[in-house]
Amino acid sequence: MSEAHHHHSPKKQVNPSQIRSIDVAVVGGGIAGKACALGLAQLGLTTVEIAPDLGSPSPAPEGSQWGQRIYAFSPSTQKLLAHLQTWDALDHSRMQVVRDMRIYGDRGERNDQLHLSAFEAGTSQLAWIGESNLIEHTLDQASRFQNKLERINDAVETIEVNAQGSTLHLKNSELLHAQLVIAADGANSPIRSAIGITASEESYSQSAVVANWVCTYPHLETAFQWFLPGGDIVAMLPLPNKQVSMVWSTTPEHAAELLQLNQSQWQERFSLIANGAIEKQLGELTLNSTPAAFPLRKIRATRFIGPEANPQVVLIGDAAHVMHPLAGQGLNLGLRDVAVLLNVISKREPFRKLNDLTLLRRYERQRQGDTNALLWVTDKLKKLFSGTSTTEKQLRNWGLGLVNKSHFIKQRLIERALGEIDFD
Repeated sequence: MSEAHHHHSPKKQVNPSQIRSIDVAVVGGGIAGKACALGLAQLGLTTVEIAPDLGSPSPAPEGSQWGQRIYAFSPSTQKLLAHLQTWDALDHSRMQVVRDMRIYGDRGERNDQLHLSAFEAGTSQLAWIGESNLIEHTLDQASRFQNKLERINDAVETIEVNAQGSTLHLKNSELLHAQLVIAADGANSPIRSAIGITASEESYSQSAVVANWVCTYPHLETAFQWFLPGGDIVAMLPLPNKQVSMVWSTTPEHAAELLQLNQSQWQERFSLIANGAIEKQLGELTLNSTPAAFPLRKIRATRFIGPEANPQVVLIGDAAHVMHPLAGQGLNLGLRDVAVLLNVISKREPFRKLNDLTLLRRYERQRQGDTNALLWVTDKLKKLFSGTSTTEKQLRNWGLGLVNKSHFIKQRLIERALGEIDFD
């Protein structure tokens, strides 16, 4: 998908009768795309979702092994899924409530820690931990029964934008004309490039190693995070049945080495890192999945709507922003895009079309503040915690203890993590 035509190119003489007109096309088959397509169809809009992997719906996760892709779902995500009538349909026996978060500095001193508690914050939980395919399976099921939603198992070859909307040329030669196109096609979004939206990208020169473990001590509904002296970050997220999901952010070289470890080598590793604090907290850890690694980077699209001269396309999810997993907010931020978009469209004045510039600007304005704040905080934390100078180390350890003593700052941090959205 190399170019965006802002008017029909003379190359392709298209018979207008071959073009099918719809309200909205959602390009992308991840969680954000699926949730968005379902929500738009529930608003009564004729919606088509297009992605190469929509042919085989996600199977329901089952058994004692948990999936590799584990997410923390914030209350804003719970609210959106409830709004889409899918939250109660999730298998809650495969989800773990998080009531406490404990974040430790790298000196191993008692005061170098930050404790966030749902009880203190006056909320019943800080988050839920669950598998990616648990949500995908439930969204797939709900989409099957939504008569305004059609899913096409295919890819978009080119997009042509004009004042009336966008024409999508699919690989299977089908032509769709949509008033509005939603780009939910991931971090390397072809649609984003095709309509000329640039994105700033920064590699963190880190990989995240993920694996699930069975532990001998109860995790007490607590998510743990350790900042290690060399700049590594190890998070242990609670799962049901005395299990935890590990996310270890480290250098690509070290990640490759960790993927080779066997069970006894892992045990040895856990007894050494964080002065053995991980074992003290969770007991003996037994591997319950094949470890995997993926690269970490920060991406932010310069605009969330485009093309610039005549916006007809909205970016959501990873197509708009990608962040470091240390705050566990990537998916939640993408689903807040969906929530705000659904809200803006459902509250639009009757005379406004879906591709009305005022409407699209409302979405962009509302999303930029939240995105900038979260990307900024996560990026600064990542850089502060990977700094190796003595001053940086002292500053961050002292800072954790200081924040821990301030009820006000902790309350603000929790509010930011919970993420407020409204569906009035």
